[in-house]
Amino acid sequence: MSSATPAPVSPPARRLPLAGVLRVGRPSDIWFKPALSVVAAIAPPNLTLLALGRLDLAMYTMAGSLCALYAHNRPYAARAGALVWVVLGMLGGLAVALVAASLTGSAVVLVTVGALLAAAQKVLCDATRVGPPGNVVLTFVSSASLFAPQTLAQVPGHLALAAATGVWAWLVCMAPVLVRPHGPERRATAAALKAAAAYADTGGTGEGRARARAAGYAAVQAAWQSLLCTSARSRTRRALERLVLRAEVALAAPAEADAGRLRAWAGALRGTGPVPQAGLERAAADELLGVDAARGLWARLGPLTPLAVRTALGCALAGYASLALGVGRPYWALVTAASLYQANVALTWSRAVQRVVGNVVGVLVFAAVVPLAHLGEAALVVCCLAFSFGAELLISRNYWLGSVCVTPMALLITEFAGYQKPGELMTERLVDTAVGALVGFVVAVAVTNRRASGRVERALTAADRARERAARLVAEQHPDAAALEAARRGLAVALADLRATADAAAGEWWLPALPRERVVLAEQAGHRTLAATARRQGLLPDRGRDTETEDARP
Repeated sequence: MSSATPAPVSPPARRLPLAGVLRVGRPSDIWFKPALSVVAAIAPPNLTLLALGRLDLAMYTMAGSLCALYAHNRPYAARAGALVWVVLGMLGGLAVALVAASLTGSAVVLVTVGALLAAAQKVLCDATRVGPPGNVVLTFVSSASLFAPQTLAQVPGHLALAAATGVWAWLVCMAPVLVRPHGPERRATAAALKAAAAYADTGGTGEGRARARAAGYAAVQAAWQSLLCTSARSRTRRALERLVLRAEVALAAPAEADAGRLRAWAGALRGTGPVPQAGLERAAADELLGVDAARGLWARLGPLTPLAVRTALGCALAGYASLALGVGRPYWALVTAASLYQANVALTWSRAVQRVVGNVVGVLVFAAVVPLAHLGEAALVVCCLAFSFGAELLISRNYWLGSVCVTPMALLITEFAGYQKPGELMTERLVDTAVGALVGFVVAVAVTNRRASGRVERALTAADRARERAARLVAEQHPDAAALEAARRGLAVALADLRATADAAAGEWWLPALPRERVVLAEQAGHRTLAATARRQGLLPDRGRDTETEDARP
């Protein structure tokens, strides 16, 4: 640890960037999985209702079917449990909304209930790391249900429909286990290898090395988490663990890594062929001692109270403003506000721009498609299926592109109970989008998250302690192999946590000056120690004890 403590730099000028916010990126490697799953989950229930002439009930079957969007990046053992909780969470929010709708007709009360539900859903989804699409779908279901005509006697039947389609969505999402039981773990490992290869290309000194290194460690930690979600230590899992370890070692010493070999291993993980065998030496024995140190990676990064307050207050005020303007569907403004809130104000601003642009273009798409959708109920169902597929195809490229499909789909869903006036629907959607985005962002700026700076200090302390522990073990004559592996894993986790915490705090407003220079120095020292630790374990060529000990120093 350096004896000199750099002074905090002054906070940068707060700007609202537009460059890059709408840039289209590459699609997700598995975009087709949620896309096909949601279509398979929606189509049978909706076609059944169409045949029965009860398409007015599609709102409730859609609630369960949309659960098929979740947990596609998780191993199947973990996916099974996660989807159960998603379905139960969806049913819980839907039940509260339907009961509230049946007990009161006060729009103000209903908006308040919707805002509180949105805050609870946001906090629970963030705390449990449920992953995309997060709280937005759950909030859309519960908020829309608040303004659906309802009686208490109808609630059990509507919940039963949602539960039945939720079970069907669970089956759809679990079906691929029969074909490729280790698919998610293989994909996570391949992503870690590719990210490590990208960092190795920089040699640890080239342009963009900091971003590539951060992305590499994030991918490696995600791969460890994926592997640790499965309890069975099968031959496949052991082979994948060794490949992730190779990726981690490449990040510790990029100049000595073979990027081509890493990419070749990643390519071999496609399909269902055998997993490449990456031989390990000495301390990295068959049991991969200390690998369970990664279990704490996805612990909460800090208190979620400021985010909960932002969501509750922003959604409530957006709904009230919509009511004041005389809009008949204030839940659209509420959902818009709920969709904005990200890890910090800078990311919230970006999401607000993306949401507005996507919704405006989506309304124009709806105007073009509505004549086709009004040809009959079958055409309406087909259009909804097409837009649900398109949303998952595009949303991983950029959120605004996904919104181009989500917006017309949401508008068409309102017509399941009967055709509406397109001009009125489009006008209300545009007004609610503007109101929700404006009010939601203003609340995000007004509700400060001063705990973010404290989280950076705690992350710095944790990283320094982890580095010192690893350095002590490296300096020992005969360090315990298990302790050395646990120290290396713990340091890697601490450095990944430090980078994520610093990035989140850097995008917050109204904070004291952040110790940016201390963060950079801590990262540099930590990564040198990681390289020395890997070398001490025999995972890298031994350059001599003196050099090794020197590498462990800051």
